[in-house]
Amino acid sequence: MCGIIGYIGPKPVVPILIDGLRRLEYRGYDSAGIAVVRDGSIHVRRSAGKLSRLEEAIRTEPVSGVYGLGHTRWATHGRPTEENAHPHRDCTGRVVVVHNGIIENYLELKHQLEREGHRFVTETDTEIVAHLVEREMRGDGLAAAVHRALGQLRGLFALVLISADDPDTIVAARSGPPLVIGLGDGEFFVASDIPAILSHTRNVVFLNDGDVAVLRPEGVEFRTFAGGPVSRPSQRVTWDPVMAEKAGYKHFMLKEIYEQPQAVRETVLGRVSLDSGRVFLGDMPDLLAIDTVSIIACGTSWHAGLVGKYLIEALAHLPVEVDYGSEYRYRNPIINRKTLAVVVTQSGETADTLAALREARRKGAQTLAICNVVGSMATREADGTVYTHAGPEIGVASTKAFTSQLVALYLLALHLGQARGVLSPEDSRPYVAALLQLPQVLEQTLKDAVLMEEAARRFYNCTDFLYLGRGINYPIALEGALKLKEISYIHAEGYPAGEMKHGPIALIDERMPVVTLAPFDHVYEKMMSNLQEVKARGGSVLALITNGNDELSRLLDPKTDMILRLPRTDALLTPVVMVLPLQLLAYHIAVRRGCDVDQPRNLAKSVTVE
Repeated sequence: MCGIIGYIGPKPVVPILIDGLRRLEYRGYDSAGIAVVRDGSIHVRRSAGKLSRLEEAIRTEPVSGVYGLGHTRWATHGRPTEENAHPHRDCTGRVVVVHNGIIENYLELKHQLEREGHRFVTETDTEIVAHLVEREMRGDGLAAAVHRALGQLRGLFALVLISADDPDTIVAARSGPPLVIGLGDGEFFVASDIPAILSHTRNVVFLNDGDVAVLRPEGVEFRTFAGGPVSRPSQRVTWDPVMAEKAGYKHFMLKEIYEQPQAVRETVLGRVSLDSGRVFLGDMPDLLAIDTVSIIACGTSWHAGLVGKYLIEALAHLPVEVDYGSEYRYRNPIINRKTLAVVVTQSGETADTLAALREARRKGAQTLAICNVVGSMATREADGTVYTHAGPEIGVASTKAFTSQLVALYLLALHLGQARGVLSPEDSRPYVAALLQLPQVLEQTLKDAVLMEEAARRFYNCTDFLYLGRGINYPIALEGALKLKEISYIHAEGYPAGEMKHGPIALIDERMPVVTLAPFDHVYEKMMSNLQEVKARGGSVLALITNGNDELSRLLDPKTDMILRLPRTDALLTPVVMVLPLQLLAYHIAVRRGCDVDQPRNLAKSVTVE
């Protein structure tokens, strides 16, 4: 997901653009560039690779200006080269654009523009936007030209443009990927995500699809694509800018792992009463009319949805399906007004999840978003929202956002059970008590999980891992394997332990570590049988078990195996506890292998195009 930053105001523009791009590095990118306006001309600096390469280019050939744009690119059309890096220019060099997304009809438009004499110098779809706007410049300003050009584009895109022929103006347009406008004191910002501008202002406006924003020194004007005026409310971001810094940790991911007790505490705060056992989630759809639940998500959020299925079926006695957002709308799902469609999304802007949300609404389902970003598209389109309060998550591999989603789903399951009369307040009280104790349990888990550094030292050279779990912890086996794949580039598979003998057991030997999740629950004895099968075939075991259970130590060999004992908690909350050591295992292995933990190759924080 590309990063966009724009600024207009009294301060030196280049430092603000570079700082904004640095705060967007977590999204993943392969090239970067800026464009600034000075003395009636646009000056562009670009480079392939990391932001440090762009900074070196600016030191070699200094540039300054009074307003401008910056961009980090994640290649979709064209190789990651300096030539293909944004910003892109028209034939005259007086119109410049940065872009996140995909222009689906760019070849058709490119051929049309080439026949008219326009000259293209890159392999990107973005460049055609600059040439379209160049063609539409008719003396009535950049915004008018952009409006005319927008009617010719198909696809999902966030665009920000400047023109030397329309001084002191930045024009932004959204159709899919997010854009946020920052409202400062005599200065204004546009960015693809809040962290880019959080150190300058907490007052923001989230653009809707079909919105255009025109930024000038005197203020911001909001319009529709057709050009008509529209009002958009501003919102106050409560995140502390310091939360988006590393705070002494080596990586953002490590910091965010250790922030999980607080993220869980914030997500629960004000939503439960231990005295009454009640759960309070604010405005909700009509839950009494619900007879099925459909959970829709992508990636790590999909794993949270799988845990949510166990929670809702156990606590609310409702049947639950879990779908990938990328598959949901293509299988013609059978839903109706008695279906509650729950989309789980950290950013609230994931393209596939949003498309699934719209499909559910089109078919009449009631909709609910579980989301971390206030004002994001999912929260604006869903009938209700349960916000997680994880704060900004910078590391690409999700950690605290995931555990906050698990807690939000636990709250939702309790709330559904109470609303439907399945759970009385008295029945709910033990669950609420366990939830209120969870932050302390997580703090203790993180203290005890130093063993994961030793496990990483022992196993980091392995090329394959198998993760096994049962019941509600099977999705955590999937999540643990995903974390290892994402940041260390080691092949790993998560499997239901009972399915091991139906295939993966053929892979087990002394070279394949087997990570097993074995809390002391109703399937513990079954898990022990699976562990014996692993040991009989020479596999090394890393077992996560519950404190007070010593039976496993008699089965394992300390020369080849390791055990991590975790604090006890309610069985339905064990996924939140179990996942923390798996995050740390992936982290420490990735560090030992010299991988880029916060910005893994080929990955983006939020996938805003299909």
